[in-house]
Amino acid sequence: MATTFEKLSSNKVKLGFTVDAAKFDEAIRKAYQKDVKNITIPGFRKGKAPMQVIENHYGAGVFYEDAFEILFPEVYQAALTEHGVTPVDRPELNMEQIEKGKDLIFSVEVFVTPDVELGQYKNLGIEKKVDEVTEDDVKAEIERARDRAARYIDVTDRPAKLDDQVNIDYAGFVGEEQFEGGTAQGHDLVLGSGQFIPGFEDQLVGAEAGSDVEVHVTFPEKYHAENLAGKEATFKVKVNSIREKEVPALDDDFVKEASETANTVDEYKAEIREKLEKQAEQKADNAFESEILEAVVENTKIDLPEAMIEEQIDNMLRDMEMRLMYQGMRLDDYLKYTGQTREDLRKVYHDEAERRVRTQLTLEEIRKVEEIKAEEADIDEEMKSLAEQSRKSLEDFKASLTENDKKYFEEVASLTKTIKFLKDNAGKAE
Repeated sequence: MATTFEKLSSNKVKLGFTVDAAKFDEAIRKAYQKDVKNITIPGFRKGKAPMQVIENHYGAGVFYEDAFEILFPEVYQAALTEHGVTPVDRPELNMEQIEKGKDLIFSVEVFVTPDVELGQYKNLGIEKKVDEVTEDDVKAEIERARDRAARYIDVTDRPAKLDDQVNIDYAGFVGEEQFEGGTAQGHDLVLGSGQFIPGFEDQLVGAEAGSDVEVHVTFPEKYHAENLAGKEATFKVKVNSIREKEVPALDDDFVKEASETANTVDEYKAEIREKLEKQAEQKADNAFESEILEAVVENTKIDLPEAMIEEQIDNMLRDMEMRLMYQGMRLDDYLKYTGQTREDLRKVYHDEAERRVRTQLTLEEIRKVEEIKAEEADIDEEMKSLAEQSRKSLEDFKASLTENDKKYFEEVASLTKTIKFLKDNAGKAE
């Protein structure tokens, strides 16, 4: 077999094939052996007619299509390997000669992994900016922790006020008619939380435990229940009980409950500061990485085949389907609930899928140009967290991996190392 290679564009190639007549004739014989059992010819038992008789009856080309399908995968893969081609879509066939006793001549055009023309990816003038953690930030975080640890205690000697939790029974009416979904028994409501429609909670301020209150409200013009949108309503409310929030004092006893390591208020403040500083560092690092990648990809020219974007969308939809399955929901049910179609989701994911593919190709090209290679220590680092999750030693975890698994971790480690290279070289612009 002889093959030719022609580059049509940055993302498309043409492969030409000349397959020896003897090889094609052998494929025809294989096609005959596969198909003859289903062929009936007058004068012969089903499946027993000779090849020549079938060709005379149906035409000389009766087995050509199946013969080509038998032959094509082998010769196509051989040509891809020979010319170092990575297809990203199905090939488009152009048949030039197909005849028994003659060389089979054809060509295919196929989209391939595109050329990547890198722009500037070093010395971008991008710096990491870490927000300073202030005393106010520490105080606010501690207040949130105290609020989470708060408890509600019964109040009997005063009426309800904002921030109290009231337990209520209620029934809603539009005019004299009670409406569906407007009734509840024993509902806990924190006054001022905004849980109910505007005006409802304010009218319970000042109510005594055991009292009956009529609450008058107007539903918003844009309300999820269209039959209530914009309408005036009255709620008959029974206040069963009132409870007020009791926030624990910031003392050593609270600290010992809130922290696994700190024993004093000062130690707790230091712990909170350290946590906030780590969060600020991580947030800054994520923003730093995103800014670098956005700039590097923007500077890179890639004529991206649509097939690569569509394949990435397929991957994203599969991931979404798996996440929904873990939540006990099928994708079709989710689409029905949200009023979307699969095609709607594909459109939503398109831009993000394109960004991901461009980023991946750009990073792979930088890795090649800079000759970045993951060492064993880099790969081990990528495996550590999964090994811990599996409750295995690193060596046992590595021993359980397939060759494909190992290749995956090597690629991830190389990617991590490439991103680190970009971060290390993202500073002062040239």
